[in-house]
Amino acid sequence: MTTFLRARNEEQRAVRRQAILATAAEMLTEMPVNDVSLNELSRRVGLAKSNVLKYFESREAVLLELSGSELAAWVDDLAAGVAKMPADAPLAERAGLLVDVMVSSFSARPVLCDLISTQASVLERNISAETALAFKRGAGVGYERMIEAVMIALPEIGREGAMRFIPPASLLAGAIWTHAHPTPALLAAFDADPALAPLRMEFEPALRDQLTTLLTGVLPR
Repeated sequence: MTTFLRARNEEQRAVRRQAILATAAEMLTEMPVNDVSLNELSRRVGLAKSNVLKYFESREAVLLELSGSELAAWVDDLAAGVAKMPADAPLAERAGLLVDVMVSSFSARPVLCDLISTQASVLERNISAETALAFKRGAGVGYERMIEAVMIALPEIGREGAMRFIPPASLLAGAIWTHAHPTPALLAAFDADPALAPLRMEFEPALRDQLTTLLTGVLPR
């Protein structure tokens, strides 16, 4: 835990904000979004809760800004993966490679997957319209970059096809992440009854299957 002196200028305030975001990100490597409390976040940062609320209006605002940063970094990963794909490969092969890039890049960012899974139900609540607007504008920039990356990989589907693929693909990553990381009680149930094995979801195989099905629906026939 770091104890901060009073921030006296914009540079120091920026340092405080980054410390809060970095601490929240670290907490998310240890616990799910719903377990991240403002009290514990404040304690780890070394600021009183009232001081944390001078930088972010709520716990959800902290996590929402973190989600935006994680999304931007993931889009960088997606673009880098697409850039390595052979442009002259057959359409079906490129589609499979795009799915592989998306699955591996999502899997490498568990914090993002957890944040996506709670965006509508947790992160976008208890925030002001101003915070929501800033987040959605940033997400819009990321969305355009995702469309661009998909169109580079699969120009045959065009902008409309990319727009049909990207939003549900992101939602699938969040939903499957949640089900692939069950509570201790469910893990115990799976261990107690081998017959329940078909109900247990593994993140990468499940996401790959669902993204492949989704993408097949937008490929030209």
